[in-house]
Amino acid sequence: MSFLTLTDVAKSFGDLQAVADVNLSVEKGEFVSLLGPSGCGKTTTLQMIAGFVETTRGRITLDGRDITHMKPNKRGLGIVFQSYALFPHMSVADNVGFGLEMRNIDKAERKERVREALALVRLDTLAHRFPRELSGGQRQRVAIARAIVIAPPVLLLDEPMSNLDAKLREDMQFELRSIQRKIGTTTIMVTHDQSEALSISDRVVVMEAGRITQIDTPYEAYERPENKFVSQFIGKANMLPGTVVARDGDAIRIDLGHDLAETGHTAQLPVRERVVDVGDAVMLCIRPEKLRLCAPNAGRMPATVTSRFFLGSQWLYRVDSRLGEVLVCCQNEGIDPLPEGAAVGVDWNSEAIRFIQRDAHHG
Repeated sequence: MSFLTLTDVAKSFGDLQAVADVNLSVEKGEFVSLLGPSGCGKTTTLQMIAGFVETTRGRITLDGRDITHMKPNKRGLGIVFQSYALFPHMSVADNVGFGLEMRNIDKAERKERVREALALVRLDTLAHRFPRELSGGQRQRVAIARAIVIAPPVLLLDEPMSNLDAKLREDMQFELRSIQRKIGTTTIMVTHDQSEALSISDRVVVMEAGRITQIDTPYEAYERPENKFVSQFIGKANMLPGTVVARDGDAIRIDLGHDLAETGHTAQLPVRERVVDVGDAVMLCIRPEKLRLCAPNAGRMPATVTSRFFLGSQWLYRVDSRLGEVLVCCQNEGIDPLPEGAAVGVDWNSEAIRFIQRDAHHG
């Protein structure tokens, strides 16, 4: 039995259905991220787990107990808010120990547990400071210490790094994952940041318009997206429409138009879509880093560089081809980049392609 389970959970606000029939099972000790754009229902889902928002229907169980209608303070969950919600008039130690005091933990035990929690987040030397005397990253670590000091069965994180600058946010991603691994607490994080979710999660739950569109490991979600939304929301993707023109066993041939075709096999389709036949409309999905630029008379098709963007370790090129605009990502090898207007060829490895069936919703 899974440690935390959501079964057909839904939430409506009047006529607006914010969350629709969410089914999710989380194992003990797992780090799961709810990932999606603003308004997709991920925060509402987290708030229903926390008990701050009542479900319209469905069931939530924790370690075999039905907590669907249990008050938030009875669930015993640790929560880190986007704003950190620290008490400005309390020291770091008092902020961290507040939850223990509310639970009537005696002073000696409270002091020891606060010391351990602050040591875990590497703030034990700042116990007597106040929030205003801390950096953004230090305040975040105080909020994490306050959430974990009560030894919660589940730690809930609501956009915990959105207020940090880019460099600090990257550092804190690894810090958070390290802390979670040390304590082994089941953790659910809400984020709209794809790189954040991919880098520290055991699994990602991709949401769109109140529904779960894919649950997978970060690698599988990136390399094998199940629909157009996931492929374009997690990273960048070139989506090229085609039609199945031949099939021989597991081998398929896709006509891309403009005298271009691609061969592949059904394993390159999402598992639930491996029933494909001649005449079916598909999308060829290929990541920019899986494409290569070569000489104009080489590769699958000729193209022209229309713009370029320097990303530090990489160059991102937009090229105009017979299939339309295509993104190509190349490693920065310390040589001059291709100029705008340069004639190039575009090539790829067939094994790097994924095919996604087109439907009315994901087009």
